[in-house]
Amino acid sequence: MAQASHNEHLAKLASQVAQVPTEPGCYLWKNASGDVLYVGKAKNLRARMRQYVQLSDERPMVPRLMAATDSFDYVVVGSEHEALVLERNLIAQYRPPFNVDLKDDKSYPFIAITESDVFPAIKYTREHHRKGTRYFGPYTDARAARETIDTLRKVVPICLATCAEWKRAKRMLDRDPTQAAIANMVLAEKCRPCFDYHVGRGPGVCAGMIDTVEYARHVAQVERFLEGHRSQIVGELTEQMQQAAADLDFERAGRIKGRLERIQALDDKQQVVLPSAVNLDAIGFYREETISCACVFVVREGRTIRSVEFILDKGLDVGAEELAEGFLKRYYDETSDVPAEVDLDCELADAAVIAEWLTEKRGHAVHLHRPQRGEKRHLLDMAATNARHALVRYMVRTGYADDRTNQALLELESALALEGPPLRIECFDISTLHGHFTVASMVVFTNGRADKSQYRRFKIQTPLTEANDFVSMSEVLGRRYAPDRMADERFGKRPDLIVVDGGKPQLTAAVNQLQELGLDIPVCGLAKSDEEIFVTWDEAPVVLPSGSPSLYLIKQVRDESHRFAITFHRELRGKAMTVSVLDDVPGVGPKRKRLLMRHFGSLKRLRAASEEEIAATEGISEMVAHAIWQALHESQDF
Repeated sequence: MAQASHNEHLAKLASQVAQVPTEPGCYLWKNASGDVLYVGKAKNLRARMRQYVQLSDERPMVPRLMAATDSFDYVVVGSEHEALVLERNLIAQYRPPFNVDLKDDKSYPFIAITESDVFPAIKYTREHHRKGTRYFGPYTDARAARETIDTLRKVVPICLATCAEWKRAKRMLDRDPTQAAIANMVLAEKCRPCFDYHVGRGPGVCAGMIDTVEYARHVAQVERFLEGHRSQIVGELTEQMQQAAADLDFERAGRIKGRLERIQALDDKQQVVLPSAVNLDAIGFYREETISCACVFVVREGRTIRSVEFILDKGLDVGAEELAEGFLKRYYDETSDVPAEVDLDCELADAAVIAEWLTEKRGHAVHLHRPQRGEKRHLLDMAATNARHALVRYMVRTGYADDRTNQALLELESALALEGPPLRIECFDISTLHGHFTVASMVVFTNGRADKSQYRRFKIQTPLTEANDFVSMSEVLGRRYAPDRMADERFGKRPDLIVVDGGKPQLTAAVNQLQELGLDIPVCGLAKSDEEIFVTWDEAPVVLPSGSPSLYLIKQVRDESHRFAITFHRELRGKAMTVSVLDDVPGVGPKRKRLLMRHFGSLKRLRAASEEEIAATEGISEMVAHAIWQALHESQDF
């Protein structure tokens, strides 16, 4: 009934989408309350929106989005580029839950230059971008941003926006702009030098020690420094030092030399990651189920001048391309530092449109690149590694994993109609090879986490001539939940939920066995193909929402049981192949076995050998060689 209603709802949306124009623009899916759920852009609005209502878009989030959608809006624009800009503005305005965004809804720190002032100052800020101020960043480490300002002012003296004397001078010049022309004289008469001037970090604006032309050179050097173009600064300072020395102004030459040494010290700390002086951003991602991290390596003139990490509110629940594209739009919308090249580990469908947007923002050509090998590939891998570590730190710091686990247990309680959260889950899986070496695994998750001390493995004792999960599952549950095992403290307490790996047959075997034992324990089966959960109280399987904590947890339980079972199966099979086959051959004892292994090196090579080659082994007769060859080839069926 619910499915029929959902289909009817999609059909209604489809009829409305049929009236949408085929021009470029942005579309907004909304819920019944009118809240925007998702914002997207399209070259052809009707064709793109039709993919949603027909569920032909294979992204996992689309079915959930359409189930929550009640209506839509759209805005027609003139080109894909305009659609991209509008999309970013709409996402910033509405913050739709289905769009990729930063996990922490906070403003990140920037370093800003107040360019509209007569004497621009530098400042650390989290403010929204203001007209007349140039911003560098964002930074995710506030301390690193402050240290950058401190180091920079030692290299190029510039006023600090928090300086009381600079503020006094600014107020005076703002009150009467005509005084800007004679600013030095006015400031020298009415103001006094600040502390920073005396320690060499301020140029003396507050006391008329520097004119606007010379100060503008300082500001330009600061901006180039923050852009990563340090070679230009080194060249300018070197020329100034040489000129000061030629003018016998050795005190000034010494001060400039100290600034050059500070730049050199900075370069010594930074690894040269690329042989050429390229300017690029390498962006690596690491994704968990519903959370991820992006790490940006900012490379200027071949050197990594900083790395920044951002936690994103989407993970494996969206595609890699969508995650990367969403981050690019958010990050470069906020930063003015756009490089000539952006390196990613995936190809974007809208790469040309995004490159056009970035080119317009930068004023020079920008292209997106996916390096396959070499230094750039290595740098991209390093960025992904740093993203993984940053995400782990975030999850530990915030307790994200614990919150997610608690949510998963509560979701399973509701979806599977349990009496309480399944604090102890036991999952069983069968592994066999055509009925031979059949084993079963039991893994235990306590409070949503793997409890390896409680894992158990079983050899199936029922004789089988072919794979029979029904019989095998019945046996292992009968042994695990027999009265003596239930009373054995080594097996732990009674589970809150039993999960069997498989569909209806495995679930039926489990239910029948528990009924024979007189036990009433909730049990479900998890099919591998569609991640459907089969339950005892409904013919239709339970489908957990894609990307939900509950689905992630139960898949983790199932995959762990499969890993544990197949490891045991391979162990038994390998042991049987390498030990039992030769041990059962008449005339082959430990000594001859060692000779054979030393001669052939492995059982695989021994099995591939002919009788003559086996007989050529020292100490092996033709009759024994024939027996060995025959035993090995008969064992291949297993």
